[in-house]
Amino acid sequence: MKNLILTADDFGASVEVNDAVERAHRHGVLTAASLMVSGAAAHDAVARARAMPSLRVGLHLVLVEGKPVLPARAVPDLVDGQGYFRTDMARAGAAMFFLPKVRAQLAAEIEAQFEAFAATGLRLDHVNAHKHFHLHPTIAGLMVKAGRAHRVRGARVPLEPQAVLGRIEQHRAPGVVALTAPFARALRARFRRAGIAAPDQVFGLAWSGAMTSSRLKGLIAHLPEGLSEIYLHPATGSYAGSAPGYAYGEELKALTDPGMPGLIAAHDIRLGGFCDFPVQ
Repeated sequence: MKNLILTADDFGASVEVNDAVERAHRHGVLTAASLMVSGAAAHDAVARARAMPSLRVGLHLVLVEGKPVLPARAVPDLVDGQGYFRTDMARAGAAMFFLPKVRAQLAAEIEAQFEAFAATGLRLDHVNAHKHFHLHPTIAGLMVKAGRAHRVRGARVPLEPQAVLGRIEQHRAPGVVALTAPFARALRARFRRAGIAAPDQVFGLAWSGAMTSSRLKGLIAHLPEGLSEIYLHPATGSYAGSAPGYAYGEELKALTDPGMPGLIAAHDIRLGGFCDFPVQ
């Protein structure tokens, strides 16, 4: 059986993202969105989500390239002088692992983001982390603890089958894939032991910001058995904090391509969110 979750990340980052999420869900094949609870347009995103009960919404945990939910004075070792999370993930990650005071601040911020999501009244479908920072073992452990307490249904694991990408177009896996794969497999096992569903495969890493219609159709045509997640970054235009070079409009076009529903049906693929499928 082929089950598929089509997720939009950065929900709440801007009105441009929120507009695209709503359009892709109402007039396309998008089934889920990951909410940045401290995003500039988070309140707008929540209002839209409440009006779209079939959209499965999860928490996009932000611990880099964003602002914390807690006041900067409560997490001084996680932020810079302007109150934004530090951007050097390697140094930040080392501090989180080795320094107890930093781990305490990290735990408090993660719990605060889960609490902020709970305050929206939306059902928590899933959790993932911006820039896949939950590959960090300390973050992963805190995410599992908070996720179980908040009854999260599923979580993303950045483990992308390179052979599938190669069937769609010529593809050579970057070296980082081999480096991160063992951590991703361990993360998937950790989630599943905790009763949190984790996909068998995830797509969106190699083509992040470049998930065109042809690539999305290729993934659907070659989708493996089991539970898959394809994540995208649709938006109606660039916005403050948007990533240089990302083809946001093309990703929106892919999700609203009129040929997509028929292709999904032809391959007998069932769409939904994590809450719609059995725990793996």
